[in-house]
Amino acid sequence: MSRRMILKASALGAMTLVANVWMSQAMAADTIKVGILHSLSGTMAISETSLKDVALMTIAEINAKGGVMGKQLEPVIVDPASNWPLFAEKARQLISQDKVAVVFGCWTSVSRKSTLPVFKELNSLLFYPVQYEGEELEKNVFYTGAAPNQQAIPATEYLMSKEGGAAKRFVLLGTDYVYPRTTNKILRAFLKSKGVKDTDIDEVYTPFGHSDYQTIVANIKKFSAGGKTAVISTINGDSNVPFYKELGNAGLKATDVPVVAFSVGEEELRGVDTKPLLGHLAAWNYFQSVKNPVNDEFIKKWKAYAAAQKLPNASTVVTNDPMEATYVGINMWKQAVEKAKTTDTDKVIAAMAGQTFKAPSGFTLTMDATNHHLHKPVMIGEIKGDGQFSVVYKTKGPIRAQPWSPYIAGNETKQKL
Repeated sequence: MSRRMILKASALGAMTLVANVWMSQAMAADTIKVGILHSLSGTMAISETSLKDVALMTIAEINAKGGVMGKQLEPVIVDPASNWPLFAEKARQLISQDKVAVVFGCWTSVSRKSTLPVFKELNSLLFYPVQYEGEELEKNVFYTGAAPNQQAIPATEYLMSKEGGAAKRFVLLGTDYVYPRTTNKILRAFLKSKGVKDTDIDEVYTPFGHSDYQTIVANIKKFSAGGKTAVISTINGDSNVPFYKELGNAGLKATDVPVVAFSVGEEELRGVDTKPLLGHLAAWNYFQSVKNPVNDEFIKKWKAYAAAQKLPNASTVVTNDPMEATYVGINMWKQAVEKAKTTDTDKVIAAMAGQTFKAPSGFTLTMDATNHHLHKPVMIGEIKGDGQFSVVYKTKGPIRAQPWSPYIAGNETKQKL
């Protein structure tokens, strides 16, 4: 080959390389990257995997309708593997390396709190889709799950009512981390304000992944001999399966000691024989069983997506509250970006104030103008034999969140961002 031919080939190769780089950059410019930060392995995978999948479904739906500002959304998925420090590392990777415009993710409060310094330092956005303990309000976070006054407090009030069984004694049973402990601190203060004595409250914690509930359930039975008792469960992740199985084994029925759960929904009950659990309760802001056209469409889309993607157990997939909150959050972010005409964090934050979205719950939800939380309805459901819930209590309309509980001293002036 002559020197001229070699030079010509080299020049052509260089031009091709430059063209490829330019094309990849142009393609990247035509997409908006969004991060998905959920545990796909470890103790929380039972709950978080479906949130990753519903996020992908929502992104696909938005893309099919033209994307955001004419650009397609490009999901970037990471697995923090139920490892709380790893959540911070993966969040930094998504923001700094992958250059995502927003992150949708986390379930446990310890995972969320692990990431907060990263989102603040890099001024990026996290949409957090799960009920939590409150006592937090961050500029860089939008909370699309419930605050305590939208779940924990009304659920406890229901247990104390005649309709809910008129409970006088309470077992506060949770996984040992910030969400259960802070929620129970609030509930103790609330119960005390209602005249419940400390001797009528039993507080018990187990580690993540705990599986032996025989002794705990036996102790609940003993405690209930002292008067009408209810269990408020903040157990998280796959520990719910052995807990509910042990309730069934011990014959502890809802008519004897009702359990209301704050982290158990349709997804967690897929792995449990629910027949012995009839009548036990869960408090959320949405259930799959609510009847309205928006929810019918949401369920239909989810089942079709699961079948098309060949998700595990696609024929039995269910929807639940954090899935709805994920769906609402992504759509609200889209609306805010289009209002702001940019993905710039500060401009999107400003545009999020007052955003509304007609949700599968049947209510139009509003993002509060000052506290980064949704106004949400409260629902309490009884477990049915098919793993679904029969709604036994529902507020007439959405309730404004109180991130800082009024039952904790010093919180009176902290409701705004």
